[in-house]
Amino acid sequence: MGLFSFLTQEIAIDLGTANTIIIHNDKIVVDEPSIVAVDANTGKLIAIGEKARQMHGKTHQNIRTIRPLRDGVIADFNAAELMIRGMIKMINPKPKLGIGIDVEAPEGNMIVDIGGGTTEIAVIALGGIVCNKSLRIAGDDFTDDIQEYMRHQHNIKIGERTAEEIKIKVGAALPDIEDPPIDFIVRGPHQMTSLPMEIPVSYQEIAHCLDKSISKIEAAILSAMEQTPPELYKDIYNKGIWLTGGGALLRGLDRRLEAKHSIPVHVAEDPLHAVARGTGISLKNVDKFSFLLR
Repeated sequence: MGLFSFLTQEIAIDLGTANTIIIHNDKIVVDEPSIVAVDANTGKLIAIGEKARQMHGKTHQNIRTIRPLRDGVIADFNAAELMIRGMIKMINPKPKLGIGIDVEAPEGNMIVDIGGGTTEIAVIALGGIVCNKSLRIAGDDFTDDIQEYMRHQHNIKIGERTAEEIKIKVGAALPDIEDPPIDFIVRGPHQMTSLPMEIPVSYQEIAHCLDKSISKIEAAILSAMEQTPPELYKDIYNKGIWLTGGGALLRGLDRRLEAKHSIPVHVAEDPLHAVARGTGISLKNVDKFSFLLR
């Protein structure tokens, strides 16, 4: 299948730093990590998505794992092309839901999309973006924060994949949350002696180590709110802020943002797929949403 043949099939692709999602006929058909494994000598594709992620940090010198996107932009075009081609061939429909906001309504909606490489903040009304902010602080930075914390606080070296697992298992934005997860056991080498270590990590620790990055997102939201016209600000105050993207799944983030900005904060249903689903709706109504393609 050619790289651009999907255009005739109305396939929507959310090419994200952390995950790539493809929608076809209003259904999520591919949802895979944005990573590929290639033969270091020939450049031939070996694995993509979850299979490649499982190889990350475990490969020998003849295999390279590559994340084609960094900070929300394509860093390796060849790897990105291989990944898109491969994922189009993986199409396997499975139904999912979206956020369902009427962007054409004469009222303000604030969306905060916390992806892998960037956080995008926008106020939308009457089918257009009234004001927006883009911040290069997102899920990847949370992962980096966890790696650094484990090195400095526990003298244990961990890889990106382990840090990602810690974020998923015990990641939190607040040191006091409902239904707290049990401590996660981290295993790795001592950074000085290289002897094996086993450290329990609590969600309170992770909330502490992510505090600085989350504070930057809070400041960016406040900056976008300051740019919002008063009438639209009133709408947002009444209806709240919507969180999407994988970062929206961080435990307690909605509560923290509510407390910070004194505005209700809602996590979109199925936040990881919201962008891809919205793109699919736009493609099915291309005349109505042509402003998005300019």
